[in-house]
Amino acid sequence: MTFFQVDPDIRMAKTLPSEFYTDERFFELSKDRIFARTWQFAGREDEFDGLRPLTLLPGLLDEPLLLSKVDDRIHCLSNVCTHRGKIIVDEPCRPNLIRCGYHGRRFSLDGKFLSMPEFEGVENFPAEGDNLSAVPLARWASFLFASVDPVAAFEEFIAEPSKRIELTQYSKAELKASKDYEVNAHWALYCENYLEGFHIPFVHHSLNEVLDHGSYSTDTFRYNSLQTGYDKEGRVAAFYLFVFPNLMFNFYPWGISVNVVRPIDRGRSVVSFLTYVSDESRFDEGAGKDLHRVELEDEAVVESVQKGIRSRFYTQGRYSPTREKGTHHFHRLLAEFME
Repeated sequence: MTFFQVDPDIRMAKTLPSEFYTDERFFELSKDRIFARTWQFAGREDEFDGLRPLTLLPGLLDEPLLLSKVDDRIHCLSNVCTHRGKIIVDEPCRPNLIRCGYHGRRFSLDGKFLSMPEFEGVENFPAEGDNLSAVPLARWASFLFASVDPVAAFEEFIAEPSKRIELTQYSKAELKASKDYEVNAHWALYCENYLEGFHIPFVHHSLNEVLDHGSYSTDTFRYNSLQTGYDKEGRVAAFYLFVFPNLMFNFYPWGISVNVVRPIDRGRSVVSFLTYVSDESRFDEGAGKDLHRVELEDEAVVESVQKGIRSRFYTQGRYSPTREKGTHHFHRLLAEFME
């Protein structure tokens, strides 16, 4: 069944209808049709050693996972015991093996079943299903990503921008700050706002003083889009990389701001800001200055849109062919995944 269609010709296309954001069934369908089939941020490889539990998209997918580092090789495993379903690891630790605290089932650090007390005489045991399930894991620079059931390899989600951004300058960036923002808006509305620089002169007056709006550009690829902001002298001030459906990587001269948009319900989202600094002397300068202020300005806009899309007088809009290519591309991906 096809729920939505967005014309590939941006000059002819209409935006997604408001029911995508307001109808509870589409929010529920998006869990399996969009988020389970795409890649989610799982931290950085240098932020743990041994075992680290994580929940993939808490409140949405709620999938308990376990990162395991063995001789510099990282595994992503199900964090659910194959005996009775208990969560195995609750806190980061550095053990020699994985042991369930319920009945003592043991696994190697790569998830292979090792032993189980009081199971003598059980036929056809152990079997493959007694191992912890391996979950697809990908690495980009020093960042890690996991997916429950990826529609494509992570390389397809990131390939083209990797050729354009020099990642080595960020290899030693350190986490300086982490902050969550609660936004009273549908997760996709927040992403749409990120995906166009159209609103910058109207919403972000301080940012507009830094960026040259006329040269601002957007390039779209299969599962991502890359916006480039130039300063008044024509130099690159920032790269804004969006990885479908909810990941944002903002590259500044001082480092990277990673934004993860986590849906809570059809009217609420949490946006995590992770600030990685590689050049402290340039921190909080240029387009990457005062990101907190910019965030609050974005929140005010998308929360206003959240109220507006419930109006009886609004159903769909149109796109600016020059300024909203990223949003049009995003909507076409949403329509494709929701089929």
